[in-house]
Order: sequence, then C-alpha cells, then structure tokens
Amino acid sequence: MNHVRKAEKKDIPRILELLVQVDMVHHNGRPDLFKGPTTKYNAEELDAILENAGTPVFVYEDEEGRVLGHAFCIHQQHPDDHVLTDVRTLYIDDICVDEAGRRLGVGRELYETVLAYAKGEGCYNITLNVWTCNPGAMRFYESMGLTPQKVCMEQIL
Repeated sequence: MNHVRKAEKKDIPRILELLVQVDMVHHNGRPDLFKGPTTKYNAEELDAILENAGTPVFVYEDEEGRVLGHAFCIHQQHPDDHVLTDVRTLYIDDICVDEAGRRLGVGRELYETVLAYAKGEGCYNITLNVWTCNPGAMRFYESMGLTPQKVCMEQIL
C-alpha cells in the first residue's frame, strides 16, 4: 500500500515540524554553518511552494493520518546553456523522515515515489545534495542507487 501523496496546505504545520528536525541534523553536524532550531521555509513560503507545479512536494502519511516524512523537489533544466546539455532533472531539495518513523521504510517509499514521478515527467536524472556530517543519509541514498555526481570542498579559514 502506498502511503505517499502530494502535500496539501493542511500538511504545512507538520511539514514545519519536520523541517526543524532537518535543520537540527545539520546544525548538530555543522553549527558553524547552520542556525538551530529553525526552518528553511516559513508557512507562507510553503504555501507558495505547494501551489507551484515546478516544485512538487510529497508526504508520507501513516494509517492514522500522521505525516512521517516529506520530499521537496524542484524541476531543473538548462536550455540554451553554453556548457550544459538540456536534460530535465528532478532535484530533491529536502527529504526528511521523522525521527520516530525511521527504519520503517518511510524514506524508501518516499524516494521510490519521487523516482516514479521523475520517470513519468520524462526526467533524465534525480539529483540531491547531502552533507558529509550526515553519514546515515549518505548510506540511505547509496542504498537507493544514487552515486556521487560532484563533490563540494571547503577550507575553513
């Protein structure tokens, strides 16, 4: 049974709670870069995201109707670019599984839904960024079949 559906306005309060969890993972891993606790979007911004066909959001809802995870996606394409080919990409901007819902297949079901959606939209690939301070997420994405595309490096001064 598929528990994943497109997010609706009624999900915004729960999505905001999940976004705090995402932020805290990053804050705990890199407090020099991430404030905490906060969210990357507010309710008004989420409302606009949910209304935009170019930024689909999916949620995992359990049998009791509680949202246990989300996946924010962004359609990307680079027409007439001098360097990049004109492929359609579905970028996963944010994916989260509630701390209480981990190891239950929530992330797998979210990702598989996003994958099916991307294929249905004629996308060439799915991309995402993952912080090295989140090795659990890195292992999960690798288990889903993702491989590194590029590496961002830094030197702290």
